[in-house]
Amino acid sequence: MDRTENSFPSQPVIILVNPQMGENIGATARAMLNCGLRYLRLVNPRDGWPSEKADAMSAGALNAMPPVQVFDSLEDAIADCHTVYATTARARDLVKPVMTARSAGTAMHQDIHDGQKIAILFGAERAGLSNDEVMMAHKLITIPLNPDFSSLNLGQSVLLVSYEWSQGVFNAPEITTPLGKSNPAPATLFNGFFDRLDTELLATGFYRVPEMKDIISRNIRSLFSRAHPTDQEINTLHGIVTSLLTGRTQK
Repeated sequence: MDRTENSFPSQPVIILVNPQMGENIGATARAMLNCGLRYLRLVNPRDGWPSEKADAMSAGALNAMPPVQVFDSLEDAIADCHTVYATTARARDLVKPVMTARSAGTAMHQDIHDGQKIAILFGAERAGLSNDEVMMAHKLITIPLNPDFSSLNLGQSVLLVSYEWSQGVFNAPEITTPLGKSNPAPATLFNGFFDRLDTELLATGFYRVPEMKDIISRNIRSLFSRAHPTDQEINTLHGIVTSLLTGRTQK
C-alpha cells in the first residue's frame, strides 16, 4: 500500500512544535489514528527521531501511518499548507479568528473541500506555542475548560481537536438504540395491543370516572407510544396482560 502523504490528501496535517517526550508523540499518533488522521510532522523533537518510547506508546499507530516527517523549522513544516490552525489555551493579543474545536472541525472540512491543504499546530508540553509560532497561523483553536484547571497533556489536546474533525467523516448518529433481532412494532401491532389493554382496563373498572376515561386512555397510550416498543416487546406486553387476566380468574 502506498503510504506517502499524497495517498491521503483529504485530511489535516498534525504538526507538533518542539515536542519534548517520545511518549507524548506516541500518544498523539494513537489519538490521530483513532480519529482517522494519518499525517504527523515534528518540528525539532527534543529527544530526536525515531523514538522507541513513541513507538511503544502509539500502540501500533505509527506503523499504520505514513512515515513521520521531521523539520528543523516551523516555516519549513507548513511551507506546503494553505491554511494553518494553531491551538492555544490562552487569549493572545492577536487579531485572528478564534474558534472552538467543533467549529474548527467544520471549517477544516470546507477548507479541504475547496482544495486546501490544512495544518493544525500544537505546542511544546510545558509552554505551548510561542507568540511567534502562533503568528504563522491563520486561525486559532481554543478548548473551553474549567478555568481553575484547564491543563491538558499533548495527547489529550490532539484527541479533542481530531475527534471534532472526525465527526464530519464518520457521521456517527447522536443517539442509537440497538434492537438486536427485533424491529420497531408497526402501527397495526401497537394498536392491537393497546386496544386490547384499553378493553381490559374498561372491563376491570379501571376507568372509575367515565368523564375522564378518554383523557386517561390517551395518557396511557402516549406512555407506551413514547417507549416505541419493538415487535417482541409488544408480544411480551400481550403476555403480561394474559398472565394478569389468567391469575385473576384462577383466584
